[in-house]
Amino acid sequence: MTKVDIISGFLGAGKTTFIKELIEKVFAGEKLVLIENEFGEIGIDGGFLQDAGIEITEMNSGCICCTLVGDFSVALKKVLDEYHPDHVIIEPSGVGKLSDVAAAIENVKEDADIEIEGRITVVDGKKAKMYLDNFGEFFENQVEHASTIVISRTQNMTDEKIEACVHLLREKNDKATIISTPWDQLSGDAIRHALEHGAEIEGLFEHHHDHDEECGCGHHHHDHDEECSCGCGHHHDHHHHHADEVFTSWGKETAHKYTEEELDYLLKALSETDAYGTILRSKGIIQMADGNWKQFDLVPQEYEVRDGQADYAGRMVVIGTDLKEDELAKLFHVQ
Repeated sequence: MTKVDIISGFLGAGKTTFIKELIEKVFAGEKLVLIENEFGEIGIDGGFLQDAGIEITEMNSGCICCTLVGDFSVALKKVLDEYHPDHVIIEPSGVGKLSDVAAAIENVKEDADIEIEGRITVVDGKKAKMYLDNFGEFFENQVEHASTIVISRTQNMTDEKIEACVHLLREKNDKATIISTPWDQLSGDAIRHALEHGAEIEGLFEHHHDHDEECGCGHHHHDHDEECSCGCGHHHDHHHHHADEVFTSWGKETAHKYTEEELDYLLKALSETDAYGTILRSKGIIQMADGNWKQFDLVPQEYEVRDGQADYAGRMVVIGTDLKEDELAKLFHVQ
């Protein structure tokens, strides 16, 4: 039996860092495969995980349920057949719905000896309320369907803010295990204990879909108001959207070499203004005028820049709503 953990997190929540902690502290010595489903045309994150000797299948673009359910099932079966892993970690897109991913895995169970062990959602504690207010449908889905919720960046929050965040999440999910201690302070045993408690809760999810009607795309439906865009012939209730209907991604490759001033200006423009649309996330690796390479990662109101490895070309991706693509091209000096 291969155990599967789904680790979701709204854009920029820190799930990649959490996965690294799991690999080092909890799954050390296990045969492990990571499957990424990256929303956006250009995958940026692959590097460090490949260094850990883990095989990555990157699937760029689309919603995992409708657009990708075929590819996803094939990728998962291929991984199981070729590598016979003890554990599979699935890292869905930052705007994917956790319920969709879980449904897609359930569909594969008919042909493979797998079991979902945990549905883990990483939440940026400092931005939980903002995301709930602005992107409720997608953010809520990841919180409501989690068996374990990990709050990131709590080391930068006051006790009162942490408690308020936990309360907010509890209103949406009163059963999940919530980890609010900074995870770099936790031992592998402590993280494992929290995940195992969450795995007990996972058993409850097995019974949630008994009375729903399932279509071939892996969704469960209650109402039949709005037709499913995947062409499965079923109707979704009118509150249901797919990530690719709401969020767009703009990605480019570039040979432009950026000055420090250019990089500083564009990161501030994206994180602090809405001049280029509602930016949820941007990341990239670019060459600087002095020949060095920089990697950047941006979410609303904050960003980080670190030294990067030379790549075949500079590349960046911007994810959000109402993106102004022509203006973004000018900002990044790309055609």
